[in-house]
Amino acid sequence: MTPHDRRPHDGKAHDQWVLRTENTTYAVALAGDGRWAELTAWGPHGVETGPSALDWSRRTHFITPADAAPAEYIPYGLRPFTGADLVAQRPGEERGVWWRFTGATEDGDRALRLVFTDELLGLTAALCYETVPGTDVILRWTELTCTGDSELRLERFDSAAVNIPAEGGARLTCLTGQWAREFQLTQLELVRGRYEMASTQGVPGHAYAPWLAVQDAASPAEGATPTYGIALEWSGNWHITADAEPGGAVRVRAGRLPHESAVLLAPGATLTTPRLACSFSPDGLDGLARVWHRYERHLTGDRMARPRKVLYNSWEATGFEVDAASQLELAWIAADMGAELFVVDDGWFPGRPDDTGGLGDWHPDPASFPEGFDHFIARVRDLGMDFGLWVEPEAISPQSALYAEHPEWVYRVEGRPATLVRNQLLLDLGRADVQDFVLATLDRLLGDHDISYLKWDMNRPPTERGRPGGGPVERQDLDAAHVAGYLRVLDHLRTQHPHVTVEGCAGGGGRIEHATIARTDVVWPSDNTAPLDRLSIQYGYLHAHAPHTMSSWVTDSPGVFDPRPRSLAFRFVSSMAGVLGIGADIRTWSMERRAEAAAWIARYKEIREVIHHGEVGLLNTPADATCGVQYEEPGGGRIVVTAWNTGRLDGAPLVPGRPARLRLRGLDAATRYRDAASGQVYSGAHLVHSGLPFAWTAQYDAELVVLVRQ
Repeated sequence: MTPHDRRPHDGKAHDQWVLRTENTTYAVALAGDGRWAELTAWGPHGVETGPSALDWSRRTHFITPADAAPAEYIPYGLRPFTGADLVAQRPGEERGVWWRFTGATEDGDRALRLVFTDELLGLTAALCYETVPGTDVILRWTELTCTGDSELRLERFDSAAVNIPAEGGARLTCLTGQWAREFQLTQLELVRGRYEMASTQGVPGHAYAPWLAVQDAASPAEGATPTYGIALEWSGNWHITADAEPGGAVRVRAGRLPHESAVLLAPGATLTTPRLACSFSPDGLDGLARVWHRYERHLTGDRMARPRKVLYNSWEATGFEVDAASQLELAWIAADMGAELFVVDDGWFPGRPDDTGGLGDWHPDPASFPEGFDHFIARVRDLGMDFGLWVEPEAISPQSALYAEHPEWVYRVEGRPATLVRNQLLLDLGRADVQDFVLATLDRLLGDHDISYLKWDMNRPPTERGRPGGGPVERQDLDAAHVAGYLRVLDHLRTQHPHVTVEGCAGGGGRIEHATIARTDVVWPSDNTAPLDRLSIQYGYLHAHAPHTMSSWVTDSPGVFDPRPRSLAFRFVSSMAGVLGIGADIRTWSMERRAEAAAWIARYKEIREVIHHGEVGLLNTPADATCGVQYEEPGGGRIVVTAWNTGRLDGAPLVPGRPARLRLRGLDAATRYRDAASGQVYSGAHLVHSGLPFAWTAQYDAELVVLVRQ
């Protein structure tokens, strides 16, 4: 990375630094006479050559030059009007930081650290950048150090600000929803004003994902449209704020939200913000999705080589009524269909006939397993399956033995009533003694029993979030402490029990972000497994997250928001679009239905590596009568297409006399592909231009197609 002169309107020479990812360039320069850094270019390689498309340095009226600048990170004080990324003060004094650039360190075009200092206040801020090898993602975060003799009060401390070179206003694409309807792809135009998403539930939450895509509103959402994305790596409270600023600039800020409204920074202490992943694709939302998928494969690391096994989970079959006999009956049927993993969900521990008790007393219930828990696990393994278990380590029931022994371990406000959610309270995982209890519990379960899969659930947010006896409230940072405890436990599982596959869940998709994805193997996007509901959830999910992380079950659940019936094939093809699982009461299935399921499972095993490692194309949307997902095997040897008919099931073709067609993407026109099932040969030109045909009927509403390159 070679600094070179940049000459803005003040005529002074400033340094510029250039970061390069696999396909993109990100250029930053000093501005404002060294008072801030600003983005000069972000896009394909070479975009930095020429005048900056983000130069807002012309004359301003009634705002300061800093308020108009595409600043990378700037405090209140320098930027008093249009939105600051840092608000700091000495307690009792005026808010504001007036810093200056004091140095830079760099590692080629891969990493950068820009340092700004306010000597009067006693604060140093380091703006940190790091590219991620093999991806088009740049990680950004900020390190804030109190260098004076007095502590500092940080009211706002975002991770970074992201400037988007849009001229006609911004199209924002986000993932919104609620419990059982997570990851709904939502779009809006922001011409002027502010849009904000946030969670104060102690987890990212079901209402919004900490993810945002931004495009120029004058361009289409798909195709050759420059598309910018951010995703916050934080498992607790957070916000993302997008501003269409005066003059038309679009600027996005993101960071964590302290539960106590501010954090006190002691002399000599450093606060490091969560990492913000910033991505770019020239190929619309579909292209941006592939950038995120590559990044999440990078986060998974060596564990990408581990096949995601077909699981059976017994929850929807037995609920809390867990006993060895019924579980083994389910296990026998699941194994016969080809399942590779059997997971016992809630109800395996004492005091759990319903959701009013038991949480915290994590011992197998002798009444449920009269011949011993290990004997039961051995019987499951004798069927050729691994064994897994559901836990909710942060939860505690007021009727449990753990609560009787340690009532001080729960979040509470002294003298105030406790709110029960799902008849349970929440442990203060920020406490070291609570962390040690959870670690010891999981070590005991995984050490004493032959368990190779752990489903970590979390079914309630913190309500009365206090810690009596923990010192002055303004000096507590409970949200950050809980996140640190959660990540400590996950890191421990990864290092001390590397053979165990970990699934992340929070009442469905309530805690899915990059810190969790980096430490788990799969996540559970939603508790809603109804066919058309789930298709919409997964469509949004795949815009932000990779297929190898997406656990999905085949069940018999009816639709919640879209009750139209669909076939067993539809449910299997939908679940095969990620990591296949089965959650139905398979004891009630006929032999014909079980045989059909076994055939689908066998097909899935043949192509799951393509789905988990391949480049993804999202074909149409669930609002279209036909939609699908295309997966291209590394090297291009196979193309797998999962396709669904989301329209009416009356047997009528969409156009009289013609099958529906799904146009594929990115194929070489001259290459020929053979359908592995039918033997039909297609050219790449035909598949891209005319599309893959599907003659849908009431009985035929989904398909898995494997195309082999000739």
